[in-house]
Parts: sequence; C-alpha cells; structure tokens
Amino acid sequence: MNYTNNRSRDEEAVVFSEYEEAEEAEVLFEFIANGVLLNLVGILGILGNVISMIILSRPQMRSSINYLLTGLARSDTVLILTSVFLFGLPPVYKYTRTPLLFGYYFRVYPLLSPVVYPLALIAQTVSVYLTLTVTLERFVAVCHPLRARSLCTYGRARLYVGLIIVFSTLYNLSRFWEVTLERRFDPEYNMTVYTPVASPLRNNQVYISLYIHWLYLLFIYFLPFSCLAILNSAIYRQVRRANKERQRLSRLQKKEIGLATMLLIVVVVFVLCNVLALVTNVLEAFYGIILDRMVKTSNLLVTINSSVNFVIYVIYGEKFKRVFLKLFCSGEAVRCGGSESPECGTVHEDSVMLSNGDTVANSVRTPSVRVKRSPRALPCVYYPARNGSKRHDDESTTGTALNQL
Repeated sequence: MNYTNNRSRDEEAVVFSEYEEAEEAEVLFEFIANGVLLNLVGILGILGNVISMIILSRPQMRSSINYLLTGLARSDTVLILTSVFLFGLPPVYKYTRTPLLFGYYFRVYPLLSPVVYPLALIAQTVSVYLTLTVTLERFVAVCHPLRARSLCTYGRARLYVGLIIVFSTLYNLSRFWEVTLERRFDPEYNMTVYTPVASPLRNNQVYISLYIHWLYLLFIYFLPFSCLAILNSAIYRQVRRANKERQRLSRLQKKEIGLATMLLIVVVVFVLCNVLALVTNVLEAFYGIILDRMVKTSNLLVTINSSVNFVIYVIYGEKFKRVFLKLFCSGEAVRCGGSESPECGTVHEDSVMLSNGDTVANSVRTPSVRVKRSPRALPCVYYPARNGSKRHDDESTTGTALNQL
C-alpha cells in the first residue's frame, strides 16, 4: 500500500514537472515572438509609418492614392500600438519579472484591455478595407484609365476613408462589451488585482457562432481576400501586357505601371502576413482547435504587415524616395536622386494624353527657358500638376502619376 502511494506521488511529481517545463517553454516562446520581435518590429514600424505620413502629406505628393496610403499608415500605426499594449509588453513582464512593468501588468493593462481590444479590431478592419480600396483604385487606373479621371479623385478618396472608418467602428461596436474586469485579491503580492475576462456577451454561443466566427471570417478574410485576388489578377495581366510593349509606352504610362507593381507587392505582403491568422480563425471556428503558438505567431505577422510598407515605398516608389532623401538625408544624396532636385539644373516633364488618344511629349524646361503648352493639349486622364501652380480642378487632377509615388 505504501509502495503504491509512493509510486502515485512520484508519477504526480513527474507530471507536474513536465507541466512546469511546458509552461516555461510557452512563456519563453511568447517572450521571443511577442516580447522581443513584436516590440522591435512595432517600434521600427511606428517610425516608418510616421515618416510615410509626413512624406505622403507633402503638397507635391497630393493625390487620391497617396491620401489612401496616408490613411493606411495611420490605421497601421494604431494597430501596432494596440499590439504592443496587448501582446508585446505583458510577455516581457511574465518572463523577466522586471519591476519596471509591474505597475503596467497589474494596474494599467487590465484597465486598457476593454478599450484597446476593440480599437485594435477597428484598426484591423480599417487597414483591410483601405488595402482593398487602394487595389480597387489601381485597378481603375490601370485597366480602365478613361474612368480614372472621375473616379480616382482626392475628394472621393477622402470620402472612401471616412466611410471605411464609420463602417469599421459600427461593425466592431459590440467589441466594447466583450471584455470585463474581474476583481480578486492576490495573496502572493498582497494586493487587489483586476483581470480581463470574457463578458457574458462574449460567452454567448449564438454571438460566438454568428458574429465572432462567421461574420468575422466573411468581412475580414473571405470577402476582402476574394476581391484582392480578382482585382490583382487583372492588374497583373495588364502589367505583363504593358511590359511587353514597354518601348511604346509614354513616360507617364510607365509611371502608372511602376506604381501598380509597387502596390501589387504591398498586397502580396498583406496576404502573406494575414494568411496564418486566417488559418487560426478557421481552425477555431470549424474545428474548435486553438494552437497557442500559431496565434502568437499570427499576431507577430500582422504587426510585421503593418510595419513594412515604408520599406516597400522606399524601394519601389521613385518619387517617395526622392522626397524622403530631400527631407531626411543630405543635399548630396538629393542632388543625385532624380530630375526633380533643383540642383540638377533641368526638369523633365511627362507626356500628356490628349482627349483624342494621341500623345504629346513636352519639351525639356530649363530655368532660363519657358516652354508654353499648346492650348489644344487638354488633359484626359493623368494630368501632371506643376509645382507652385494653382489647381484648375481639384477633383480631376489629383489622380496624376506625378503626384503619386
């Protein structure tokens, strides 16, 4: 009898030891994935998004597509901040037990969670649908250029951003009632602590099945991903067709193709970084499987997606790169950065598409020679706005490629 009891206690000790090791491994993984990598990527991403917002808001960058990208940078910044508050800082305290985060973990974090959690989902929804709107704008500009003059305008871009923010807020409004605080006394720290727990609404099976699973998958993943796949397939075919006839394209048309290619890369990165989150949600919704490490990794990938657009703009956006060098780098870098730099001496204008479909190449302007444009050269699709000139029609000139990246 004593032998049996001793053996049972030994087995319990082994099981408890294995449980502690597994718990420590999970804490270590969360610390590396979210405590280190997510916070590091988040800090760099916030810096990159702030720089992007500064550059895209410059007068020479004013256009419909750049206004959409500015809104995307803002929503990505909010998403990064919420990720850091919810997923980045708590693992640092749980692993290191640093006194610097003691107050945040036990006092600030529980109070922030009921507000930051729905804000994170609102920002995610805004980011998803702004990415879809950017793709739709490029689809119109590349595949239906004659309609771009009326559809791809600065005023419409502002309207789209406003509608997306209103829709995202209303759609996620119930999220503010999903988290509640549970008060308890912690004998280890001899203090009253608050713990975020699921509210009765969040535990309602009908609400979970209908809203958390089906509607979330439909509006955040299935619908946007399907539209992105269809639109980007059409854009990709048009880009390939244009590249085969690249020598016959005007300089303005080449800029349009280059911009479409850059935004294709933005969308590809978006899909790659969000596909794991889609898989985790499908596993939870249809199979009831929750893989903790996969969830933490998907949170990291979503944060990476919100942080990497600045790098894509710098690599593939020629005008973005020139303005960035002019604002943040030395004059020598700007002098060699492109024809728009005043130190280069000459400024090359783009060709303009006439209303009858012909193309007129403008002459090269120098500081000492003024070349007047023929009054018959009426702008049709993308009119290259001149720096310092008064805009004739804000709604028809903001889709210009020169004002884009």
